[in-house]
Amino acid sequence: MAYLRPDKLDDALDWLAAEQPLVMAGCTDIYPTRHTPTLDGPLLDITAIDELRGIEMKDGWRRFGAATSWREILQTSLPASYAMLKQASREIGAVQIQNSGTIGGNLCTASPAADSVPCLMALDAEIELSSVRGRRRLELAKFLTGARQTALAPDELVVAIHVPETAETGVSAFHKLGARHYLVISIAMVAVRLAVDGDRISAARLAVGACAPVAVRLWELEDALVGSDVKDAPELAREMLTGISSSLSPIADVRASAEYRHRAAAEISQRVIADLCSKVS
Repeated sequence: MAYLRPDKLDDALDWLAAEQPLVMAGCTDIYPTRHTPTLDGPLLDITAIDELRGIEMKDGWRRFGAATSWREILQTSLPASYAMLKQASREIGAVQIQNSGTIGGNLCTASPAADSVPCLMALDAEIELSSVRGRRRLELAKFLTGARQTALAPDELVVAIHVPETAETGVSAFHKLGARHYLVISIAMVAVRLAVDGDRISAARLAVGACAPVAVRLWELEDALVGSDVKDAPELAREMLTGISSSLSPIADVRASAEYRHRAAAEISQRVIADLCSKVS
């Protein structure tokens, strides 16, 4: 079995195009997504490529290298709008998982319950893909095409996640519901970002995960919140969230029924919005 651990991105892309190996980084979700107990075929380890690590601000965008770990995100000083991403990072598995798991890997796994996805959607994130053919960037919602499915071509590698500086405003929060607080697959999760100008909401983002094949933005609620008085926003959200089911299509499984997921997502969303509004009012 061939194994390659290059320290240059170009070498990794050349081998990816030639051999189409299994790409490895934190390896925290490799076996759950495989249908065999062994790792067959060529393996591409990208953990030695410096270009894929780190967090930096450049040309109006904050760049997260795809191989950046959750621990690195937690240890980096970031604006308050990233509080939700840090909250999600603290709840992604045990400390060992946080030390090795990567933000890019969480996206490529494309689980409906991927903790980072609602947060990155609420941050208007774009995903940078690279191959020997060149580079391209996609909105996160276009990168994720379904449960365990992405727009990633066989010869492409996710190299970075980019967040626009315009999204680095306001406050944010993340909340997920599961059978316990840690080490659990979510029943429902919500990420909310609110910016306030005076006593009115100037920007709103709300994304719900684990309630559809791909996390979804609640566009109608976001539009309704913008311009509303901060003190009125929680009640406005409660009224509108009664119709949240039109945006979601959760499954029923051993963890929860579809109906319960609908109700949980609405309740969590309203609570998070109310909590954020109390902090900025």
